[in-house]
Amino acid sequence: MKLLVIGTGYVGLVTGACLSDMGHQVICLDIDAEKIAALKQGIVPIYEPGLEEIVQRNIAAGRLTFTTDYNLSVQNSKVCFIAVPTPSKEDGSCDLSYVLQAARSIAESMVEPLVIVTKSTVPVGTAQKIRQTVEETTKISFDVVSNPEFLKEGAAVADCMKPDRIILGVESNHAASVMKEIYSAFTINHDRILIMDTASAEMTKYVANAMLATRISFMNEMAGLCEKLGANIQQVRIGIGSDQRIGYHFLYAGAGYGGSCFPKDIRALQAMARETNYDAPLLQAIDTINERQKKLLAKKMITHFGSISKKTIAIWGLTFKPDTDDLREAPALKLIEELLHLGAHVRLYDPIAMQKAQKLLSHPNITWCRDEYDAAQGSDAVALVTEWKQFRFVNLETIAKSMQGKAFFDGRNQYKKDEMKAKGFHYFGIGI
Repeated sequence: MKLLVIGTGYVGLVTGACLSDMGHQVICLDIDAEKIAALKQGIVPIYEPGLEEIVQRNIAAGRLTFTTDYNLSVQNSKVCFIAVPTPSKEDGSCDLSYVLQAARSIAESMVEPLVIVTKSTVPVGTAQKIRQTVEETTKISFDVVSNPEFLKEGAAVADCMKPDRIILGVESNHAASVMKEIYSAFTINHDRILIMDTASAEMTKYVANAMLATRISFMNEMAGLCEKLGANIQQVRIGIGSDQRIGYHFLYAGAGYGGSCFPKDIRALQAMARETNYDAPLLQAIDTINERQKKLLAKKMITHFGSISKKTIAIWGLTFKPDTDDLREAPALKLIEELLHLGAHVRLYDPIAMQKAQKLLSHPNITWCRDEYDAAQGSDAVALVTEWKQFRFVNLETIAKSMQGKAFFDGRNQYKKDEMKAKGFHYFGIGI
């Protein structure tokens, strides 16, 4: 089928590439001419494992093309996916301006009936706003579908190719039939498609992310209580995770969550609750706990050192999670900001995001390092903030010898407390 994907960020580019890999003819459109020029050459602007290979393969096969031209792309497509940014406004509500502008541009270019699909995370009622926007511009018939994405950065390609479920919020049998045809290759083993109304589909994405964020914040709150009571959150996690009603996923205590989804979606849900005069204290608590958790490592350092002015702190990992170059709302950035404010020197290293981080961070007390060993050199403390795989089996004896101090702040509980102490470190985990 001939498909158009508007937006070439994480969601749009992964969606377009994977749809083309399943045999569809896909056009990816973006208003950023420089990005499109690079993509035409197979240069992918984001780091996502496996994505570059899929993009290059399908460009070569002629199934994936890139453009900035709305008229050309809309008129050569049967289905238009909207996958543009939906950033937060100052009050936390979702900014739909990019979504509605995309809908307006589709309407201006339409010459025959289309199915318009939202992949972007949008609040309840957006499908109706899209319908109204398009109807103001054209008399040509169309369908609107809500098809939220559930892609984890770092595993987005796998999530797209082998989805847990495909949510389709539809208004007609025709739209449902078209969408089922598009996703037929993704559901060969068993039917993963769930059909519902558009409002429920829009809400499903927010509630899914809120549930996961809730589990993280709950475990972080319990980790703090464990420290007060002398319990170990790692052992508690195993104890509760063995209950089939709970399970082990998203039960890790740590330095807080970040990224483009959880923080933004929790705030958007809060905004929706305010708009409908619905009291939702749990949503506020989730966000409050997470913001507090991002400050925890700095607090532990102050408790240990007394003052961290002129101390040198090595930071391992800058992205909000491993296997991505995404720095949005990353806990490491909050930690770095606090350390610099208190007069510390920081030595920074991330396996993927160094160039992006250098564009965001500029300070005379920052040293950019070539690897985790270089970062630890001469430092008073190491803080592991992002659990990249290469940090799991570093030579800790070499690290200890190269450091000026021996403090180690493990923001992801990656190491074992007793083993770290045996190697001479003053070890500080989360909730242990």
